[in-house]
Amino acid sequence: MTGWTWEYEGYEPADQRLRESLCTLGNGYFATRGALPECVADDIHYPGTYVAGCYNRLTSDVAGRQVENEDMVNVPNWLPLRFRPVGGSWLTPDTATVLEHRMDLLLASGVLERRTRFDLGEGGVLSVLQRRIVHMADPHLAALRTEFTAEGFSGELEVEALLDGSVTNAGVPRYRDLDGRHLTHVHAGTAVPETVWLRCRTRTSDIRIGMAARLVSEAPVVVRNKSPRTTQHTVLSLAEGRTVTVDKIVALHTSRDPAISDPLYAAIDRVGRVPGFDDLLVSHRTAWNQLWRRAALDVAGEAGRILRLHLFHVLQTLSPHTADLDVGVPARGLHGEAYRGHVFWDELFVLPFLNLHFPEVSRALLRYRHRRLEQACTSALVVGRRGALYPWQSGSDGREETQQLHLNPRSGRWLPDNSRLQYHVGSAIAYNVWQYYEASGDMEFLHTKGAEMLLRIARFWADAAVHDDTLGRHRIKGVVGPDEYHDAYPEASAPGLDDNAYTNVTAAWVLARTLELIDALPEPRRRELTERTGLDGSELERWEEVSRTLHVPFHRGVISQFDGYGELAELPWAEYRQRYGDIRRLDRILEAEGDTVNRYQASKQADVLMLGYLFAPAELRDLFSRLGVRFDDDIWHRTVDYYLHRTSHGSTLSGLVHGWVLARARRAEAWKFCQEALQGDIADVQGGTTGEGIHLGAMAGTLDLVQRGLTGLETRGGALWLDPVPLPELSSYGFALRYQGNWGVRVHLERRELDIAVPSSDQSPIEVRLPDRTVVVEPGETVRLKLPD
Repeated sequence: MTGWTWEYEGYEPADQRLRESLCTLGNGYFATRGALPECVADDIHYPGTYVAGCYNRLTSDVAGRQVENEDMVNVPNWLPLRFRPVGGSWLTPDTATVLEHRMDLLLASGVLERRTRFDLGEGGVLSVLQRRIVHMADPHLAALRTEFTAEGFSGELEVEALLDGSVTNAGVPRYRDLDGRHLTHVHAGTAVPETVWLRCRTRTSDIRIGMAARLVSEAPVVVRNKSPRTTQHTVLSLAEGRTVTVDKIVALHTSRDPAISDPLYAAIDRVGRVPGFDDLLVSHRTAWNQLWRRAALDVAGEAGRILRLHLFHVLQTLSPHTADLDVGVPARGLHGEAYRGHVFWDELFVLPFLNLHFPEVSRALLRYRHRRLEQACTSALVVGRRGALYPWQSGSDGREETQQLHLNPRSGRWLPDNSRLQYHVGSAIAYNVWQYYEASGDMEFLHTKGAEMLLRIARFWADAAVHDDTLGRHRIKGVVGPDEYHDAYPEASAPGLDDNAYTNVTAAWVLARTLELIDALPEPRRRELTERTGLDGSELERWEEVSRTLHVPFHRGVISQFDGYGELAELPWAEYRQRYGDIRRLDRILEAEGDTVNRYQASKQADVLMLGYLFAPAELRDLFSRLGVRFDDDIWHRTVDYYLHRTSHGSTLSGLVHGWVLARARRAEAWKFCQEALQGDIADVQGGTTGEGIHLGAMAGTLDLVQRGLTGLETRGGALWLDPVPLPELSSYGFALRYQGNWGVRVHLERRELDIAVPSSDQSPIEVRLPDRTVVVEPGETVRLKLPD
């Protein structure tokens, strides 16, 4: 990899799924995996295209049960373009002799470039150069340019370009027992001689999809329409050393789009009036240049190159186009079918970065949650609670999409999935509302939609808390924490755990913050909100009490992950590492042995330590003080050490959180975990999962590690708070941010000097607070601050 290019040299069939994920191109509206256009979906390749928010629900027979699942739909494949010498076989790297193959992902311009030289025998070589874009300026367009050059021969080359509506969702092997046939009523046709179209709809959600393709060739184009595909066919005359070009330009619309009457008409109209490939490339590059100016991180070396790739994929999934959509944060991006395209709590790791660059996107993602507030309130009623219970997995309409069963690939058994008990997702949403407000200054959102979400989430926590007379405190029972390995007590007949520390502390934070917000609301708005929600003084009194008395369990002088965690057996870690090597998915290993991780002090990922990720040290101390629980640096450091030795890091988020926490708690070990977070997808550390889609939360989290983690950056109380930590391996970095109306604020740290530059504008000055001083930076001013050693 060079500074702005991600390169793959040579053709390796075993690596294709990984490369296809990491070479995905997208624009926030739709994305297409980096598969070779001449290759079909098989055990090596998987050319998938996904539209943000396009879901469909099907019922499958699994392990003797009827199981309903909603999936992000693999829409018709616009990519296919295959070629062969007339009278010969179709050429692919799997069936022909490849002399040279190279894939270059050009990050600066959002272009995927492919070069392959095929040996045709008798001294003849066909050189193929392709450039692909998914247009960042016009989110409904994609284009593919293919240049064919004859080396050592002359002859005719047959080229076929397809729109393929026969695709299914089949990109994740462990889902293959599930019905993946999401498209129906596939029809193909011709608009004008160079333009063909395909239309279809999803089977149950009834989303109509329209796609049109224009093929530009120097030779005549012949069309063959036979549903579920439409084919454009041309025969090129190749002469020695001469390059012949074929351009394929595609438009994609769905019935979810605003300002259209019919998706097929919109697609045909758009593809018919857009300019050629060269002009499209110019406007596409301009859009990418603007994104990089707003969001780029300036980090040297290998870490900087990986961070640039991570940012590229975040922007392809959540671009400014996302601001116009009703979508959430898909945990695996728009890059594959893992997790079925569902929305989890990953926005907790994504929005803090977006808040300071694209607040309009953050607002849209929070509006996705607000539109589903009514469904969250219904879900709370189903479990006998008031308030809002947001689902652990969300999709189209906000109901709980967590699967009822999940497959353990090691044992081949389908097992109950209890992760729907991760009620802490509500606290993550509340946290994001507050973080968005602090960064953007969007008082209107906070006082309206934000206040309503916080109130309903707080109401759920207060209602879920039960008083324990023995303890003299409130408890929250029957939940699952972020760890995910532990979903029940050993030998228990029902799932759920009591007093997960992360859940209880964040619930206390939500209650306290909501009380503060209600008190600060303008009186007319407070009256409207209380009338709308039936809030009264006695309920507020209960919130106050619960926010100060939620139980936080301890054992051996450390915070317990949940009540009873310290009584579980110790796992023989060295023995399991020796037997299995990679024990990240310890839950699968133990279940295949007939055991359960519920018996052991072993965590999949950060749980208690997530508190150190969300809250700065001073804020965490204040939270525990409000709860009346003794907490100091010694307790925290012991807690960090305790779980560090009992975590298998079965999630890409785990290394990120541990690196973040250790950067402040024990700096010497921080970089090891930071590196693991950086390598998570490019090295596929989870063993094959990246080929099913990138891990968007971990990618965005590494960006935020530089932006907020290492700088100690907080947006709190109308000021920027900075408390940088000196990490030797990453001691120089810089970035631009957007803070409360100030665009392009530059922050740069070089060793122990901090530069802050605020561009000229009519905005108010920015108050910057460091541990030892406060400075005010006026628009048009740059200040240099010497940091203490």
